[in-house]
Amino acid sequence: MSDRIKIVLDAMGGDDAPEVTVKGAIEALQASDKISMILTGKTDVIEKELKKYTYDEDRMEVVQADEVIGFDEPPVMAIRKKKNSSIVVGLNIVKRGEADAFVSAGSTGAILVGGQFIVGRIKGIERAPLAPLIPTANGPALLIDCGANVDARASHLVQFAKMGSIYMKHIVGVDHPKVAIVNIGAEEEKGNMLVKETYPLLKECTDINFVGSIESRDIPNGDADVIVCEAFVGNVILKLYEGLAKTLLGEVKKGLMTSLRSKIGALLIKPALKKTMKEFMLSDEGGAPLLGLNGLVVKAHGSSTSEDIKNAILQCVGFSEQEINAKIRENIITE
Repeated sequence: MSDRIKIVLDAMGGDDAPEVTVKGAIEALQASDKISMILTGKTDVIEKELKKYTYDEDRMEVVQADEVIGFDEPPVMAIRKKKNSSIVVGLNIVKRGEADAFVSAGSTGAILVGGQFIVGRIKGIERAPLAPLIPTANGPALLIDCGANVDARASHLVQFAKMGSIYMKHIVGVDHPKVAIVNIGAEEEKGNMLVKETYPLLKECTDINFVGSIESRDIPNGDADVIVCEAFVGNVILKLYEGLAKTLLGEVKKGLMTSLRSKIGALLIKPALKKTMKEFMLSDEGGAPLLGLNGLVVKAHGSSTSEDIKNAILQCVGFSEQEINAKIRENIITE
């Protein structure tokens, strides 16, 4: 198959790299013949892992990168000093146009800094937001921004809303996605200075379906498809989501094991419970894209499994096929 989508994977990024990352890359190759892979990292270590698998070697390339950026390193300094790290080498491949996308479960800060300063923003895009899908009762919603821009301005949030709408429509398949701004109340006059300044600008946008404010308690209900906020608020929402889900799951399991009767009941409800939990964990959705760049950059969770890595790689296919960057260039109006 010609014209495959070429995806770079940081093979050294993540808590369980390179075992999990390499396995995820192999699983992605086996799942789709539309892609080819470039793995960046220590060649000898990666090739040792690759020997465990049978795969189409014509679709797999390994590029040497001697250094690894740790989770605890200052991102800007690490990007500047570790020019031969698996993250920097991979991002430069995308910058040169030799690949369509970059995926990493490594340092979030380094990926955000490197994405914006190496790959670069689309002309006219003021900031590139990190936008994960989060589970709701009505299906996935896009939380934008959750970690890239903690001091955003109103004009940034307006662009986030527009990019988020494009993503939800063309990747998730939601027609006329509902856009809401995170606030401390439903009334228009509520909120901090940023929200008060942004709200009327979003109301004036004719190319998005703005539905007003959304309180954090209503996010899990699925009252909005695109949830707009600056990164500090977004990161708090995301981390609370993750922590609460983990705690609730633990408490449910504990409760089901308290007696013989509850254990029998647990066996009866296990299939339905497993299905519900799978739908609400969104493990099939992949990583969080950094939107508004000249190439696609996807941040996977540091504790990703091989399936998570596979799904983060495969989500790049839809992004490329739907030409999301081209749609952003065409539809985001800038001064």
